[in-house]
Amino acid sequence: MASSLETTFSREWLRRGALACALWPLSLLFRGLAAMRRGLYAAGVSHAERLPVPVVVVGNIFIGGTGKTPLTIWLVDALRAAGLRPGVVSRGFGSKDAAPREVGAGSTPAEVGDEPVLIAARTGCPVFVGRARAAAGRALLAAHPEVNVIVTDDGLQHYALARDVEIVLFDGRGVGNGWTLPAGPLREPPSRQRDFTVVNAPQLTAALSSAVAPPGAADGEPWQMRLAGDVAERLGDRNERMTLAELAARAAPPAGQGAGLRVVAAAGIGNPARFFGMLRAAGIAPVELPLPDHHDFQDRPFANIEADFILVTEKDAVKCWQIEECRNDPRIWVVPVSARIDAALADQIVEKLRGRTPA
Repeated sequence: MASSLETTFSREWLRRGALACALWPLSLLFRGLAAMRRGLYAAGVSHAERLPVPVVVVGNIFIGGTGKTPLTIWLVDALRAAGLRPGVVSRGFGSKDAAPREVGAGSTPAEVGDEPVLIAARTGCPVFVGRARAAAGRALLAAHPEVNVIVTDDGLQHYALARDVEIVLFDGRGVGNGWTLPAGPLREPPSRQRDFTVVNAPQLTAALSSAVAPPGAADGEPWQMRLAGDVAERLGDRNERMTLAELAARAAPPAGQGAGLRVVAAAGIGNPARFFGMLRAAGIAPVELPLPDHHDFQDRPFANIEADFILVTEKDAVKCWQIEECRNDPRIWVVPVSARIDAALADQIVEKLRGRTPA
């Protein structure tokens, strides 16, 4: 039932059909309440805590995933390359504790969330999770006083934490039908102001420019982001690798040279189609298995699947690793991806931060 409703709304949110139109009056109410809430913080009626170091928010207004985690990882690396010492704060989807908690080497997705585990592993920087991001930021700075800039993974609408730079990320779905919840997929209208706009769909960036850019946007045209993945790594031994080109050749051998291999691709992310599209661009034509975002894999979705290779995202891999059956399944391979963005974006972000970065 939940899956059917999700499919129905996802379809309606990309067009202005009968259901979306029926819900439109409610979306006006939602939009008004969102604007009022933001206005209360902007006017100082509701208190937004300012941390002693600058804060960069990586978020979205389109409900669900648009590629924030790869962008956060890219930004952390870029800030470090500029001589800064970043830390990351996240809500930690599914985290058991409301109180701030550090993501350590032994932390599990069930304890702190899947994305924080991935960010900590990929960047090696301090990562804290907590429902109240300001409290998580204070805890991070207390434990790691060397940190001089905080990046928040998501939290664009968490106005209780003051921020110095806002980055809003879109993917190929753009703004959907342009309406806010529940008639559309947006948490806030596309006209929402921000410092930078990034589009995780390079081939559509020009077409989406007018749709995603707020009037008078200071940053001009959106910045292009591309997710690049060139290799697959066996889940049970990440040192065992093959290129996606090699896998594509094995999966579809030339005519007359035997049957190809059966490849299944599974993705429990906000927009599974993005992962499947990347694989197709690499020459792989997998059987697609879209899963709900943050899927925990305890239902053993691969147990009855006939496949020679099962390709999963790195976000899903951190949860599959916790399950012995998955960890020991030689068919499961991970496809890591990295964000590719013009380095000039990092330069502009650093320039905005310089005024607040502690000496």
